[in-house]
Amino acid sequence: MGTAIRTEGLTKVYGRKGRGIKDVDLEVNEGEVFGFLGPNGAGKTTTIRTLLGFMRPTGGRAEVFGLDIQRESVEVRARVGNLPGEFALEDKTTGEGLLRFFARMRGVGDLGYARELAGRFGADLHRPMRRLSRGNKQKIGLIQALFHRPPLLILDEPTGGLDPLVQEEFLDVVEETKAEGRTVFFSSHVLSEVERVCDRVGIIREGELVDVEPTHRLVDKAFRHVTLTFDEPVGGEPFAALPGVEGLKADGPKLSFTLHSEPDALVKLAARHRLVGLEYERPSLEEIFLTYYGKNGGER
Repeated sequence: MGTAIRTEGLTKVYGRKGRGIKDVDLEVNEGEVFGFLGPNGAGKTTTIRTLLGFMRPTGGRAEVFGLDIQRESVEVRARVGNLPGEFALEDKTTGEGLLRFFARMRGVGDLGYARELAGRFGADLHRPMRRLSRGNKQKIGLIQALFHRPPLLILDEPTGGLDPLVQEEFLDVVEETKAEGRTVFFSSHVLSEVERVCDRVGIIREGELVDVEPTHRLVDKAFRHVTLTFDEPVGGEPFAALPGVEGLKADGPKLSFTLHSEPDALVKLAARHRLVGLEYERPSLEEIFLTYYGKNGGER
């Protein structure tokens, strides 16, 4: 298996406050789906823009498929399908017009896959961009990144603005991309999508890569928000005494708390009463970052 992305001490410092990224050492294998995660402002977008040659690194180096990101930036971008976190599209252009433009640039003669993706995402290719909602513009942005089937996809928050059904369809496309042996590198704030499609995740905080690990290890660290509703008040003390229960609040027959352990003991205790409602929710990635990677993440 080859290497799709390799960085060594990659650094980009800018602004009076020295924002950016520092000494990022990262390796992404060909054919894997890699989740790039971190709080807002942690350095995800700076890393991506530097990899693509849109920002010149202050120090260190990086390669994409063995190509130097500075000396061979044009060749790098020719192998990448990129969706920026924020992008602007020509107001008067339709999705069809935009895709035809990119097809000419990329030497793609057949828009069949683009139209297939448009159908799957429910994208309207015939309306001017100025008449599209944020979610529908996001669909066009995804299609332009995907339709030429590049060996590497670099996607910054790709599901932002998409409705749940389209998010699921996008994740299907990611899985198909991996099955074809291509590589996907994307940032996300949604734990469920990271768990579903990512092989590994990298955690960046305050511009520094603090961890790279298989996805299941990140998921194992995830606590749960739990709300139990009984048919009558039961008293919260026995539940508060359970291992892993924190921040218990009692409101009549309703108990809410955070659970940091397996639910076995909780379920057995709750079964002693008549349970009429149960909510068992995953935390957001932001909450996991605050819990496991510190509470002082600065803007980057």
